[in-house]
Amino acid sequence: MQIRAPLQGTVVAVAVQFGDRVRRDDELVVLEAMKMQHPVAAAADGVVIELCVVAGQLVQAGDVLVRLRPEVGERAGAPRPSRPPAAPRTDLAEVLERRALGTDAARPTAVAKRHALGLRTARENIADLCDAGSFVEYGPTVVAAQRSRRPLDELVRETPGDGLVAGVGTVNAALFGPERARCVVMAYDYTVLAGTQGYQNHRKTDRMLQLAESDGLPLVFFTEGGGGRPGDTDLRHVVVSGLECPSFRSLARLSGRVPLVGINAGRCFAGNAAFLGCCDVIIATRNSNVGMGGPAMIEGGGLGVWAPEDIGPTEVQTPNGVIDVVVDDEASAVAVAKRYLAYFQGAVGEWTAPDQTRLRDFVPADRLRVYDVRRVLDTLADEGSLLELRREFGRGMVTALARVEGQPLGIVANDPQHLSGAIDSAAADKAARFMQLCDAFGLPILFCCDTPGIMVGPEAERSGTVRHAARMFVVGAHLEVPCGTIVLRKGYGLGAQAMAAGHFKAPRFLVSWPTGEFGPMGLEGAVKLGFRRELEAIADPAAREAKFQEMVAASYAHGKASNVASYFEVDDVIDPAESRRWVRLLLAGPRPRSGRRFVDSW
Repeated sequence: MQIRAPLQGTVVAVAVQFGDRVRRDDELVVLEAMKMQHPVAAAADGVVIELCVVAGQLVQAGDVLVRLRPEVGERAGAPRPSRPPAAPRTDLAEVLERRALGTDAARPTAVAKRHALGLRTARENIADLCDAGSFVEYGPTVVAAQRSRRPLDELVRETPGDGLVAGVGTVNAALFGPERARCVVMAYDYTVLAGTQGYQNHRKTDRMLQLAESDGLPLVFFTEGGGGRPGDTDLRHVVVSGLECPSFRSLARLSGRVPLVGINAGRCFAGNAAFLGCCDVIIATRNSNVGMGGPAMIEGGGLGVWAPEDIGPTEVQTPNGVIDVVVDDEASAVAVAKRYLAYFQGAVGEWTAPDQTRLRDFVPADRLRVYDVRRVLDTLADEGSLLELRREFGRGMVTALARVEGQPLGIVANDPQHLSGAIDSAAADKAARFMQLCDAFGLPILFCCDTPGIMVGPEAERSGTVRHAARMFVVGAHLEVPCGTIVLRKGYGLGAQAMAAGHFKAPRFLVSWPTGEFGPMGLEGAVKLGFRRELEAIADPAAREAKFQEMVAASYAHGKASNVASYFEVDDVIDPAESRRWVRLLLAGPRPRSGRRFVDSW
């Protein structure tokens, strides 16, 4: 049996001698070619009867290296004696040890301090968010760019990952499958240099944002941290301002392309807050402080000395619209993030519809009596599926994600408990931005209209209502997702048109409940303006009021839903219990995503 050279090379080792008994796959000769060594093994059991090469000899492909006499009889194919286990590879052991140093188990003091504050570590949050075993981390052994001022072993121990844990995992894979559940996850590690942004963790951030864009993956970002880090000295001779950093632009470019979820607990200042503000939704714990500058920056700007707790607490950042959802703790924040992502991951197969006949009684028969529109929405949507965003901001408008028959959609509703449902500047901003969000990711929009119109008056104009209210018309005119409108009660003036994407024939449907009433402006105001002369001519106040009420009643009869439907200004007047049948019209067919370039950060 001849063992030939598989390629041209130099013999660097002959591993056998004449007369040696060898087994199949035993190494016989080692050839070197192009700086790589190639072992040549026995093709079968046998005995070496001739060595045809020596070390240092150049051979060509096909040259005979060794001749064997095949072994037959009892010894052929006999079991090999067991070999002692190989010693652990030092290179692998070094890598495993280095990676272990960055885990929570290797840093018990830092973890204990975190837990003493009632907070979790970055890795604990990621483990809770991602499906078990799905998270693949990028750059876990990176250290801070401070080698010029600190020993490497110290950086390894104290700056694992340069303060950023980042990677790809799945969220809600059990519901939507692993491919649709893939997600980029990043979390600043507050136990490492207070979660500040260093040179290397910016590089990791850029890497992950690039991956999110190229693969179309949602991003969940835990943003707690103190902003830019001045202590990274390794680049002092090549970097001055650090303003060539692409991270903020890269994150902003993802807006409208993939869902962006920001989660914060504790302090989030400067650059960390800038990242948070770029996200589609901000979920924050009650102990959060979010601000574009922390205490040091504020003091350095000559603006006084402030404690971190004084800067951007939730009681400020929630009613002003910065925070979308406030929760008690990080576990609740992660739970909300999972729910939020699910609306953009697809339909669910199992759902329960509340008793729809309850919808008949939520709007009072007395047209002047207020009611809770959230009870309407909770009943109209699948049980437990409603997730309201920015509840404390723009209180005259409710914006919520929900499901009907398992299908996700967005809902925009007037709240008559605030300004009687009139659309003020904040409410218009809230609705317009939510409409952009739904349009960007292919979620149909249901408008639930009960508004006397757009808010008017000197105080309203101080808030810039002319511009703010116009946002609903501009965004509505460019919606590419289907929308529909159900008028619950009042549908007056420009406000009602805004709740129908601009005009009553723009939505896929516009229907009214029997309580619906319509007109170019509120009935009382229309009568006062239109019949002022007639009313002023009545001297007796009681008689004047009686005549006024008579005219209002006549206007109501003219503008009530059943009469308006007879002119085909609405598509139908429906039994409220049939509302979900109309909503199905929004959910049928494909869900094309719009060409919207971004979602307004405000």
